[in-house]
Amino acid sequence: MADAAQAACRPVRIQGLDALQLSLPNGDCATVALHGAHVLSWVAGGAERLYLSPLATLDGSAAIRGGVPVCFPQFNQRGGLVKHGFARLMPWVADEPSAGVDSVCLTLRLGASQHTRSQWPHEFDATLTIELSAGGLALTLGVRNLGQRAFSFTGALHSYFQVLDIEAVRLNGLAEPLRIQGEHDRVYAAASCPLLLSGGPSPLRIEQSPAWAHTVVWNPGPTLSAAMADLPDDGHRHMLCVEAAQVFDPITLSPGAAWQASQTCTLT
Repeated sequence: MADAAQAACRPVRIQGLDALQLSLPNGDCATVALHGAHVLSWVAGGAERLYLSPLATLDGSAAIRGGVPVCFPQFNQRGGLVKHGFARLMPWVADEPSAGVDSVCLTLRLGASQHTRSQWPHEFDATLTIELSAGGLALTLGVRNLGQRAFSFTGALHSYFQVLDIEAVRLNGLAEPLRIQGEHDRVYAAASCPLLLSGGPSPLRIEQSPAWAHTVVWNPGPTLSAAMADLPDDGHRHMLCVEAAQVFDPITLSPGAAWQASQTCTLT
């Protein structure tokens, strides 16, 4: 099985980034950069399902626009840390992959360092586990408190989904069916059932575990898109963020305690 796992997970170079590509015999694949444990691509059913900006910075010097950024230990600017926390700006380390008959799994890890302690004085182990299956991608963020005192954090899996035209997109399963018209940035209470996103190459079912309290839906709209240096002027037309998130109510972990939460996407 070790040989199969190595064959299903190979190192690649994406511009200036070291990355790992997970692949299945049916052609499905996912690519994750070590910088930020950032999922850059998910190809399923012969089509790209994530939006990565063609103007994204891919040299390790900045956060990456698109794909699935890991926001930890802070969501957005709700605290004193850099926007969305330091995790998406740092190199993560990959564990050995594992492979099943029709799936492959990889965990990346980030621990406390002199750099993180200078911003956030806590001992922690953060993991992102990526499981690729036929027609499916599951991402699980885990956090463990390795220190002697409790700490609190917020965060998200900030997924950018590829859509053909934002005006044709429908997102069902939240408080009300959503159509995106102009800039949209809203935090919803997490739904108890999966969401259905239509308007991409084919419909996607998006599900998050109950450990996430919120779902964030974001599209920059034409004005903000045009003002963003790492997004094309029409970039808003081809993406929609549907984020599994913890925004308002921080998670608190006592010494030795652990937390994990996932977002799972499946072709319908």
